[in-house]
Amino acid sequence: MGTDTGQSMLKRMELHINTLFCCDPEGGLRAVNEPEQPPAPRFYMLRTQEGNCWRFRYDLPAATIEHLNRLCQAEPLSADLTRPPQQYTVIKAVLEAQAPLQDENRGPAYWIPPGRPRPANVVLISATNAQLLQPLFPCVLPLPQNPRRGALVATVAQGMAVALCYCARIPDQVTRAGVETAEPFCGQGYATAAVAGWAAEVRRLGLIPLYGTSWDNLASQRIAQKLGMVLYGEDWSIE
Repeated sequence: MGTDTGQSMLKRMELHINTLFCCDPEGGLRAVNEPEQPPAPRFYMLRTQEGNCWRFRYDLPAATIEHLNRLCQAEPLSADLTRPPQQYTVIKAVLEAQAPLQDENRGPAYWIPPGRPRPANVVLISATNAQLLQPLFPCVLPLPQNPRRGALVATVAQGMAVALCYCARIPDQVTRAGVETAEPFCGQGYATAAVAGWAAEVRRLGLIPLYGTSWDNLASQRIAQKLGMVLYGEDWSIE
């Protein structure tokens, strides 16, 4: 496990990683921080302009971890996080030598600043209005009973929920947005409204809202731009 950064940024990075993943006491990645706890990726790096922080899945061989750790320590800071890391090809080769690569994700990580109220067309979903989900999001029903699932909000149009925003990670001090829009209603600002409403509700609960996507998801990045989100890093994971 490793980090290359100052102390204050280190604390923020640790908080970020512990929001995304369940880690063991040594920092090894055990699972994705969701109720079903799907397997964690074999490799994860949070890159920022102030420092990098990386983690490995707990079951990687010690020799592989040692090799990857050296490569991560050699990764320089970058002012342009859209560009692949300098050690990109070598890190992937080390992981591929250990086992075939299954999946890879790189994308921007945002912090949602305070100040925006919940839009008038966004409602907090509870048992009393869950019927709004039935026409376009029946898969969400019945609502989870686990209180750790966090806030679920919906943008309402034509008397039904057309976009949802929810806690994609189990909330603690921090949580991260997940957003879905019903296909006929895409591109009309409903997802942006839902994320704004979710962030307002999350802050009301005393939590810090984060948002992430992939570099090729331009629609999701436009939501971040419209809401004035602050780009603070890049998530990079390899399975």
